[in-house]
Amino acid sequence: MTSAAGPRPAVEVADVIREHGAAFRAKFGGTLTGTQHKALRDLAVCRTAALGGHVERCLDCGHERIAYNSCRNRHCPKCQALARAQWLERQAQHLLPVAYYHVVFTLPPAVAELALANPRLLYDALFQAAAQTLREVAANPKRLGAQLGMLLVLHTWGQNLHHHPHIHAVVTGGGLACNARGDLEASPRWQSCRPGFFLPVRVLSRVFRGKYLDLLRRAFDRGQLVFPGRLAPLADRSAFTRWLTPLYRQEWVVYAKRPFGGPAQVLKYLARYTHRVAIGNQRLVDMTPSPLGGEGRGEGTVTFRYKDYADAQRHKTMTVSAEEFLRRFVQHVLPKGFVKIRHYGLLANRSRAQRLALCRSLLLAVNVVAHLPAAASTVAPAREPTCPQCGGSRLAVCVLLREPAPPRRDTS
Repeated sequence: MTSAAGPRPAVEVADVIREHGAAFRAKFGGTLTGTQHKALRDLAVCRTAALGGHVERCLDCGHERIAYNSCRNRHCPKCQALARAQWLERQAQHLLPVAYYHVVFTLPPAVAELALANPRLLYDALFQAAAQTLREVAANPKRLGAQLGMLLVLHTWGQNLHHHPHIHAVVTGGGLACNARGDLEASPRWQSCRPGFFLPVRVLSRVFRGKYLDLLRRAFDRGQLVFPGRLAPLADRSAFTRWLTPLYRQEWVVYAKRPFGGPAQVLKYLARYTHRVAIGNQRLVDMTPSPLGGEGRGEGTVTFRYKDYADAQRHKTMTVSAEEFLRRFVQHVLPKGFVKIRHYGLLANRSRAQRLALCRSLLLAVNVVAHLPAAASTVAPAREPTCPQCGGSRLAVCVLLREPAPPRRDTS
């Protein structure tokens, strides 16, 4: 009997959780959110007998192949392919035949630490500040004078798995002409960016800084922020003001990458970035078990690959304790229901179809999907299942029921 899952990496995130998760939860369970507990449980049983599955038996040669069900947790490295393909097919309908630009907005470390304690509120503020910055600067007639189409994606990690919240913005290289308030002109026209130049990065950085800190101050005034642990002194208004003041003078990191060549390149980029999780299984190199067993009395280790941007982007390996690896991993589990991919401007859900149709008519172009390679714009149709041994198509399927779940430990 074979597995339908294909070649398996030497080490998976699920292996680390199964080997060291019990000790990690025993030590830190009281500080984890319900969503973080669920992510650890789901990833540990993904594509195992615990979730059930099915067995395919070839009626010609008798070969059997087993396939276990996926957990479908959005933080699982093994469960993003189908969701990504379906999402990309929908996004292909929204692309315009224009240049696209890639802008990244990053929170400074001091603010990122507060965001980790208030993820839903301050990640949402990150989306708001980034979108408002692009909208305001682009609408300025001295800069561009247009309403853009914007797709924003939240990532919360760096290559070493430390907390590093930032927004990737994929933005149209132009838009519908508007006034400084963002109101569209009565006679619609397409306003393009200068070739190879989007918007001044220094201006974007300073506007972004002001908008985010304004949202932060308002959240404090409304009593919406929490200050656990070493952040506790900031609950005092005067201390919070002293902490906030130097952030207005600090340069915030906003940078624009090279423009995409066209819609096909945008789809290729989105395929890599939108449904990415904190670390993929292909980056894990090795895992050592806990020397004294899995009850936390000894420390195992995890080794993974990373790209060191501070050292000419060299590829390196890092070894950390299994406890530290899991601590870094769970801090990237997003709050329940939090939307990490959002559309603004011309791509906002309201009136999107009408505005994109107007843009295409102004650009004298048909739907851009017609010009994309079929593989880039559509999900490949499912192939008829065949036997991997003899190629026969006469397969009998037997459903495997889930294994009974073990009693859940009380983590309160």
